[in-house]
Amino acid sequence: MKGVLMVNLGSPDSTNNEDVRDYLDEFLMDERVIDLPKWFRTFLVKGIILKTRPKKSAEAYRKIWWDEGSPLIVLSKKLQEKVQNKVSVPVQLAMRYGNPSIKTGMENLKQLGVTDVLIIPLYPQFAMATTETILVLAEKLQKEYFPEIQLTSLPSFYNHPDYIRILGNSIQEKLQGTNWEHLLFSYHGVPERHIRKSDVTKSHCKMDGKCCFEDSPAHQYCYRHQCEMTSIKVAEYLELKEGSYSTSFQSRVSILGSWLKPYTDKTVEKFAKKGIKELAIATPAFVSDCLETLEEIGMEAAEDFEENGGKHLHVIPCINDRDEWVRVLSRWVDEWAFKESPK
Repeated sequence: MKGVLMVNLGSPDSTNNEDVRDYLDEFLMDERVIDLPKWFRTFLVKGIILKTRPKKSAEAYRKIWWDEGSPLIVLSKKLQEKVQNKVSVPVQLAMRYGNPSIKTGMENLKQLGVTDVLIIPLYPQFAMATTETILVLAEKLQKEYFPEIQLTSLPSFYNHPDYIRILGNSIQEKLQGTNWEHLLFSYHGVPERHIRKSDVTKSHCKMDGKCCFEDSPAHQYCYRHQCEMTSIKVAEYLELKEGSYSTSFQSRVSILGSWLKPYTDKTVEKFAKKGIKELAIATPAFVSDCLETLEEIGMEAAEDFEENGGKHLHVIPCINDRDEWVRVLSRWVDEWAFKESPK
C-alpha cells in the first residue's frame, strides 16, 4: 500500500521561551544547518546562541502567532487536508523540527498498512538545510525503525511549469491594481560554503555570478542556481521587463561566515533610498507563510522600507493552500501512486 508524507520545516509548540528554546536547539544542532564540527557547533549553539536567541525569537513568534497556533503548522495542515480529500492514498504531515515529527508521520502511515512512502519536502529548491536534511533523517529512521517501508522522494520543483504558473498567478493576483515599480524575489539565505559542498562536480561552483547560468550537473543540487531559475521563469511567465525584478537572500547569521548575496535587508533599503516608492516582494523559497515571511518580511522589511523613504512594500503571500497548488500537488501524488513519475 502506498502513502505520502508531506514535510515542512517546523515550528515551536508555542511562543513560550522554553518551547522556542527547544525548537531552536533541535534546529541549530542539525549538522546540515550549522555544518561545523560537533564540538564547535555545540559550543556555539548551547554556549552562546541559546542563551539569548530564544527570548528574541519568542517575541517575534508572538507577533505572528494565530489563535489556531503557528501559521506554518496551520497552513501546512490545511494543505495536507485538502490534498488528502483529492487523492486515494493516505497523506500524513510532518515537520523536520518540532511536532508532528517525521518519525510520528511514518509510524502513522505504517499503522495504516503503508509500505511504500512518497516523501514530499515542501521546499521548491534543494538545499542542504532543507530537502537534504529531511531525506537523510527519513532514511535513517527507515533503517532503524521501519525496514519494511520503501521511501521515494518528490524531486525539487523549482522550475516545474505548474509551480511557476501557480507562483506567477499568486504574484499577479496580489499586485493587480497596484503601482508596484520593482519585484524582489527574496529567498532564504544559506552560507556560501553550503553551495560548494552541494557541488557534485567539485569544480563548477565559483560563486562568481556566472556559474549559475552555465549548464552543469551541479545544478541538480545547487540552491543558488535553483533560486535564480525560479526568479527567471516566473519573470518570463509574467512577461516582466529586464531590470524590473531581482533576487536577494534573507535570514543570514553573520557568525557562520559569508552568506549568499545580495542581502534582502540591504536590498530593500537600497531601493527605498533610490526613490522606489512601491516595492513588491515574493518569497519563493517558502511554500507556507511562516516567521521568515510574516515577521521578517511583512513587518521588519516593510518598516525598514518606509523608514528609508519607501511608501509601500507589497508582500506577496506564499502559495500556502491555494486551490491550484492543491490540484497540482494532488496530481503529482496520483501520478506516483499509479506508478508514473511526476511530470
